[in-house]
Amino acid sequence: MKRFVIILLGLFLLTQFSGAQLWKTKRYEAVAGIGTAQFFGDIGGFSQTDNILGIRDFSFRQTRFNINGGLKYRITQNLNAKLGLTFGMLHATDKRGSNEDRSMEATTTIFEPDLTGEFYFIKSQRENSYLFSRGRKTRFNNIISSLDFYVFTGIGGLAYGVKGNDVLVARGMEEGGFTAVIPAGVGVNLLIMPDYNLGMELGGRYAFSDYLDGYTSPYSRSNDVYYFFSFTFTYKLLTGRNGLPAFLNGGRRF
Repeated sequence: MKRFVIILLGLFLLTQFSGAQLWKTKRYEAVAGIGTAQFFGDIGGFSQTDNILGIRDFSFRQTRFNINGGLKYRITQNLNAKLGLTFGMLHATDKRGSNEDRSMEATTTIFEPDLTGEFYFIKSQRENSYLFSRGRKTRFNNIISSLDFYVFTGIGGLAYGVKGNDVLVARGMEEGGFTAVIPAGVGVNLLIMPDYNLGMELGGRYAFSDYLDGYTSPYSRSNDVYYFFSFTFTYKLLTGRNGLPAFLNGGRRF
């Protein structure tokens, strides 16, 4: 009986150890997303009072789109590094704002590469399940237990080009350039199958420029800010024996 108990305990510990290492077999993740872009610059604006990061000026009239993709590498189970690329549009207009008489309008095309770190402060244990890794049903029967929550930040660059209306051009519009940005935000992933996740992400960007709309106001006290909200799809890549994605090694794990 004692021997039987020892064997069961050994199998249990082995299963727990194996489960804890399952994430290492898929360290690389390819991610793609699509969503909205919201810009807070010097053109437009509704609030005449203090306006933290432009949030009080949110407007559907200013909303445009973003398309993004990237490659993640799992440093630990709760920490990822991500190399990302985003293409999108930003829009700013004085119409229906507190500066409507000024009549300026700008559309900005953006391309943003960035390098960020993701920290998962709530991590689902579902991926540690051997049965889940094989695509079988597990005891995780509710959505809450299948969610990952994370925060991210890092550094990026922004290449941008501005097209303005005649009023803005007459004011001496800056046509574009390149600047550094600091991204930061939060996200959530839903673990549906072993090989992919669905998720949502909200992130802001603080730019080291006040000319993303081609104009800076004499009363401006901070640089421009913009936000992305995205629906994301993540596909997990099998890790090869050389530590690179398995498809670079003929698809072989070992």
